Amino acid sequence: MAHGAAAGEQTQVIALTELPNNNRLFAEAALGAVPLLAARKPTLPDRIVRLDGLRVDPDHLAAYCRATGLRFGDALPLTYPFILTFPLAMQLVVARDFPFVAVGAVHAQNVIERTRDISVSEPLDISTHIENLREHPKGLLVDAISEVRVGRELVWRQVTTFLHLQRTSLSGEAKEEPKPDEVPPPPLRTLRADQKTITRYAAASGDHNPIHTSALGAKVFGFPRSIAHGMWSAATILGSVEGRVPEQTTYSVKFGKPILLPATVNVYADQVVGGWDLALRHPTKGYPYLTASLR
Repeated sequence: MAHGAAAGEQTQVIALTELPNNNRLFAEAALGAVPLLAARKPTLPDRIVRLDGLRVDPDHLAAYCRATGLRFGDALPLTYPFILTFPLAMQLVVARDFPFVAVGAVHAQNVIERTRDISVSEPLDISTHIENLREHPKGLLVDAISEVRVGRELVWRQVTTFLHLQRTSLSGEAKEEPKPDEVPPPPLRTLRADQKTITRYAAASGDHNPIHTSALGAKVFGFPRSIAHGMWSAATILGSVEGRVPEQTTYSVKFGKPILLPATVNVYADQVVGGWDLALRHPTKGYPYLTASLR
């Protein structure tokens, strides 16, 4: 349910009374991928989506914890609010006046700032907007900014950077020389990612992007096989340091090559001054699927 209202002169505020249905959003995204006669505008609409008083469903949280291997308890896992904010970001991206189509967009990086643990029983006020449309040698980047408040207190903030693969004025720039593959050091442990695991995460997270759930869907977007969600790997790797993540923390994640399913990947977690350096790497070639820092 949504109703629109104007905030100030320009910003359109879309106030929701419940989380949008992800299946409907992906259907809209698929329709949005059908070429329109009119070209998409090269500017971002000035729009915020809000949802106040959201109560976490413990069954939903339990399904997320099962899908990621994270601990189910009173405090929300660091990455869990991503699942709550994702439909709000999708609602903005599937709009017909958005600069690019949502289907096939790649999650490039993610930064989460948490000020304290959030209890499963606290009502959450969520707002999401999109800013900073910019060119990249591989396409267009945008940042989805999501904030979670309890009352007036900002408890969690996230910047999700999406990449839409297309030609831009930077496309012809000289590419960096790829680093030669190196045999990686022995891992802390290995992690198995298969379609069953990722389908379970898609169900728990509501992210049914066909690049994750179908080999055929992945091929349409240029991947030889279906790929793991970036935020599945960003969540699952936190299991290596669970119980040692401070309440107040910044979790910065860069996604490298996609994890093609099925795969076994190397997990690394190194304690450094002020926190942890984390990585998922290819077990023989050593290139990164994910590099992250907790500070």
